[in-house]
Amino acid sequence: MENETIREDFAKDAESKALRVQEVLQQVQQELRQLLQQRASVVQRICTIKKTIVGLASLLEDDVLNSELRELVHGSAGTHKPGLTQACRVVLMKAGRAMGAREVRDQIQETAPTILTGHKDSMASVTTILTRLVTYGEAQVTVAANGKRVWRWAAETGSATVGGDDSRRSTGGSAPANAR
Repeated sequence: MENETIREDFAKDAESKALRVQEVLQQVQQELRQLLQQRASVVQRICTIKKTIVGLASLLEDDVLNSELRELVHGSAGTHKPGLTQACRVVLMKAGRAMGAREVRDQIQETAPTILTGHKDSMASVTTILTRLVTYGEAQVTVAANGKRVWRWAAETGSATVGGDDSRRSTGGSAPANAR
């Protein structure tokens, strides 16, 4: 009899612990979800402010940014040499239309070929950066009629978020398998 009572108590205690663990997991999951949403909002706000600064600086001259502000906007101090990310931004801004990754890469190859020299697979690098620009809210991605992804500078559509009635538009991550 005594062994049976011990087994029942042990089973009840294990159930109780499992329920407590489930409750804690639900709470931390909810908190993590809230923190990720807050982070997304903060990142979007940072991108908006950076775009505003870059836009205002481009209206004047580039040396209007002091070194501290330049470091905040570009993320590195002093002698920041333009890289592939900035080249992708410039190509999209100047294009005035949606462009495929190959077009962006080819444009960079024409205007600044040394930027691509350190990249083993320049197409993969450009595609990755274009996808990041979408995440930052600086670009928008759509699926063109041919099924391939194309990117457009977000300011051209007047919004950093994508939505509207075109259900093929997306602000990030998933594109049809044939568009990758």
